[in-house]
Amino acid sequence: IGLLFPPSSGLEGDPDLQFLLKGGDLLKVLSPSWKKTRYFRLQEDCKTMWRESKKTFKKNDTFSLDDISAVQMGRQSEGLKKNTEEQVEDRCFFIIFKSRRKNLDLIASSEEEAKQWVKSMQKVVSNLNNLSQKQKTEHWILSCLRKADKNKDDNLSPSEVKSFLHLINIEVDDEYMEMLFKKCDKSKSGTLTGEEIKHFYDLLTQRDEIDVIYGEYAKTTGFMSAQNLVDFLMKEQREKATLADAHRIIEMYEPDENAKEKKLLSKDGFLMYLNHPDAMILNPDHKDVYQDMSQPLNHYFISSSHNTYLMEDQLKGPSSTEAYIRALQKGCRCVELDCWDGPDNEPVIYHGYTLTSKILFKDVIKAISEHAFKTSQYPVILSLENHCSVEQQEVMARHMSSILGSALITSPLSDGMPTNFPSPEELKGKFLIKGKRLNKLEDTFAEAAADDNDVTEEEESNDEDAQKEKSTKKKLKLAKELSDMVIYFKSVHFNSFEDAQKNLSFYEMASFKEGKAIKLAEESANAYVRHNVEKFSRIYPAGSRTDSSNYNPVPLWNAGCQIVALNFQTPCTDMDVNQGRFLVNGKSGYVLKPAFMRDVATEFDPITLTRGDWLKHKTLHVMVISAQQLPKVSQKKSSIVDPLVKVEVYGVPADVAEKETKPFDNNGLNPSWNENFQFDVYVPELALVRFSIEDYDSISDNDFVGQYTLPFNSLKMGYRHVPLFNKNGNLLPSAGLFVHIMVMDAE
Repeated sequence: IGLLFPPSSGLEGDPDLQFLLKGGDLLKVLSPSWKKTRYFRLQEDCKTMWRESKKTFKKNDTFSLDDISAVQMGRQSEGLKKNTEEQVEDRCFFIIFKSRRKNLDLIASSEEEAKQWVKSMQKVVSNLNNLSQKQKTEHWILSCLRKADKNKDDNLSPSEVKSFLHLINIEVDDEYMEMLFKKCDKSKSGTLTGEEIKHFYDLLTQRDEIDVIYGEYAKTTGFMSAQNLVDFLMKEQREKATLADAHRIIEMYEPDENAKEKKLLSKDGFLMYLNHPDAMILNPDHKDVYQDMSQPLNHYFISSSHNTYLMEDQLKGPSSTEAYIRALQKGCRCVELDCWDGPDNEPVIYHGYTLTSKILFKDVIKAISEHAFKTSQYPVILSLENHCSVEQQEVMARHMSSILGSALITSPLSDGMPTNFPSPEELKGKFLIKGKRLNKLEDTFAEAAADDNDVTEEEESNDEDAQKEKSTKKKLKLAKELSDMVIYFKSVHFNSFEDAQKNLSFYEMASFKEGKAIKLAEESANAYVRHNVEKFSRIYPAGSRTDSSNYNPVPLWNAGCQIVALNFQTPCTDMDVNQGRFLVNGKSGYVLKPAFMRDVATEFDPITLTRGDWLKHKTLHVMVISAQQLPKVSQKKSSIVDPLVKVEVYGVPADVAEKETKPFDNNGLNPSWNENFQFDVYVPELALVRFSIEDYDSISDNDFVGQYTLPFNSLKMGYRHVPLFNKNGNLLPSAGLFVHIMVMDAE
């Protein structure tokens, strides 16, 4: 296998890598009084950071570089701002994690050392993210080998081999293990070493299903010629391919220089190609922005967060600017700010009347300003839940104006009174405010002033009881400075679809709690779809969800609702589906609604499926073939997964379906199923397909292993690898599913 970082990765002998392997002392910051020196270094697997613990009975801490989202200089993190003085700014840096783990705030002994840590960690993390699937597999195998080699003699005894097999998630009986060991122990020394371990690795990573597919098309002295590859691409993958395309693939993926020179593709090259992201199940043409971004803003589904400030539940969980950063990094384009009067005339954000902690409004606006456009350049909507006094509303307006500057939309883009929304393209890099307004936007052009500064405040009701369903209403004094910032998203009360069409301007929008929205989506589906052709709708979770759980967003998207706000801080199937919806179009947070949902005269009804020209019935055929390198669900050494695969279709009610394979006993390394499923899909434009793997348990609920969700119309046909995300929505580095996909027009 060679070095953990093979020469092709460019880090062999790299000074930044060597710096991390050597490690050093850093000051870990938890509070103004808790700053303690800890020794940090990168372990030999070049993937795990180790930190010593001074506590007698506590194990030394580790974390994987795969879990790092970003490493940044300075004291911009919430913890460093609160717990350190300005004079240490140049020595500070912090690590942001992909999971719900808190930031790691650190201080180096000098500015130069801090920069070295940041530069070195950024380089190694970037390198890990850009490894090929083959390199990721080798890293994973090698890290398991190192853990299994208890006495660190670079040899594997039979007991160490068995330990290794448990680490890579496979259970084999003693007889088979002994046969495998003897087959590899060519020196008959009783241990495996060097090339023998390499041989053992090759046996473990053997892909019989790939051998069969490759053998079907490798018609040129045991290799695939360029023409053989064209035949495979056209017949199996349903791609338009030329010899030039085949030559490009061979040039990019063939590891054997002799084969490459002869324009041939070996089995290793073929597997490397199939493992490349562009050859996986997601259409590569849909990864970047590919949709028309010049349509009015309300013609898009928009990735939206509810209670964005919360890290956990909404009763006593912490509020944090980190929660905004994480949501924005995930492509969220509509964030919520629950604003209340704070001390020293500084507004705060928290979940009112609860024990959730409070954060300064200005700190949230600064964090949003810094991170809003790193994942997506398209506009961010700030949804204000305003409970502040007029005085502190004026402070809010000043903070937004001074911090966001010219990026904040404070007047219509056109000179006159607008009649429709601008497009995401026109609003790139801009912020829009959603909130209450003292008057109609039209009045500003008629030079009419508001009589007073009273508006009706509609609070999100926490009571789902039918007797108390009406929103709590009271008079809210509204500051003119804040009111004037609301241009395209004026919050109003919803009475009926007829009333909205007759009396509301295009920019006046209602927020619906999930129960009311789902009822409308079921009982008045076509009217809801038509309403959302011209106006915006925002949906939010029921107040009874005190654990910050979520609801299924799909029925609301089916009704054309644009802002379906979810608790981004809560990992669940609903968030997986949301991630799948916005996986495409450059992860921009904007997905264009189908044409039949952008037509004011549309007859589309997701419940009854009223037929129209838009209706194209498809049949989806899925063969679940195999999986590779599934993670252990239980950390118990003896626990091996019994994986099964679920394939689900989300969409209009007629399309909702679920099929699952039989469990495969005691094998997370390379289980195989070869099971076929068929689904009828009536509205492919709205459908999503979810692949999930669970650890089967006959006594209790199955445990989640990994999943991947994508839009139906972004599926690629043929033999495709499916990457897998963990429960937090982050990629599992070496795990994957292998399937065959066929989409056909139904007869």
